Amino acid sequence: MNNTDPVAGYQAYDQPQPQPPGHGRPGRDQATSRRIALSVCTIADVAAGFLGLWIVLYLLDANQGNPFVEFVHGMADWLSGWAQDIFTMDTEGLRVVLNYGLPAVIYLLIGHGIAARLNRA
Repeated sequence: MNNTDPVAGYQAYDQPQPQPPGHGRPGRDQATSRRIALSVCTIADVAAGFLGLWIVLYLLDANQGNPFVEFVHGMADWLSGWAQDIFTMDTEGLRVVLNYGLPAVIYLLIGHGIAARLNRA
């Protein structure tokens, strides 16, 4: 009797676990890649959403003292900090649209591009 199982009917930890046909590493990697792609897409969409929402609130002359407006403005400033004052226009509304709109478009392009690349892998 040469049984190395710690308990009858159970496999030891160092032995490979049997995989059902059609299941294995490639499917798991593909599912993980799709989840990561969805996460990247969602983050890019949320970032662009905050920037777009701030543009709309600014153009509609929202109350700057409102906590929600302050939060959206703070998030938009943080997300577009690298692009502030790229455009210096005399018209304030156009300046806001360009300085916050450009980062929104870049986040969408990069985020969805990365997600497409992950989905192809």
